[in-house]
Amino acid sequence: MRYINIILVLWSITCYTQTKNSKQKSDYLEDQVYIGLTFINLIDLPDDVNQNGFSNNFSIGFIKDIPLNLERNFALGIGLGYGQNTYFQNIKISEVDNQTIFELLDNTNSFSNNKFKAFTLEIPLELRWRTSTLHKYKFWRFYAGTKLSYAFLTKTKFKGKPSNVKLNNIQEYNKLQYGLTLAVGYGTWNFNFYYGLSDLFSNANLDATTPVNLRDFRLGLIFYIF
Repeated sequence: MRYINIILVLWSITCYTQTKNSKQKSDYLEDQVYIGLTFINLIDLPDDVNQNGFSNNFSIGFIKDIPLNLERNFALGIGLGYGQNTYFQNIKISEVDNQTIFELLDNTNSFSNNKFKAFTLEIPLELRWRTSTLHKYKFWRFYAGTKLSYAFLTKTKFKGKPSNVKLNNIQEYNKLQYGLTLAVGYGTWNFNFYYGLSDLFSNANLDATTPVNLRDFRLGLIFYIF
């Protein structure tokens, strides 16, 4: 009986959708689930600071489409998503007497892994232009905008000598991050760019004269599922 009820509900939804589409053929939206995979390139690096691994970002979320013209190919998009940033670099982050220590690792240091991770909530805001229609599912798109993110959790992990280090919620990390975004492509596959306008850290120093600010530039792919 339960399966029959499910079938009836699905049939009703299908009938309603077909009826609605037949009456409003021009009223379509590009509401979309997105998945992004990008390489992170750190910029504004202090001297002797470098990346020593594949720093990357993974993001997933949903964007609501708000058309701004009758053709519905120019729109405003606002969304909500989840992001995970992983940074591999040669700055060791540790803690001594409740004080965060930023230490430069060089060739004399022995370590197998050193990374920093930020888990974020994202709010993308886009101006969206595309060559789509109601029945054209593959089209060119040009989406430009900004992304605001809030880090609800940060982690650092160091494996090496003299001992391993794990820390959560680094106080010097700027939880609120923002930057410019651009997605350009055709169909499901699209190039994705992000240019960070905010520093990753504040009040963080390698020594008395070397602040650890850092910003990120991301380049990769973004997939729009439906």
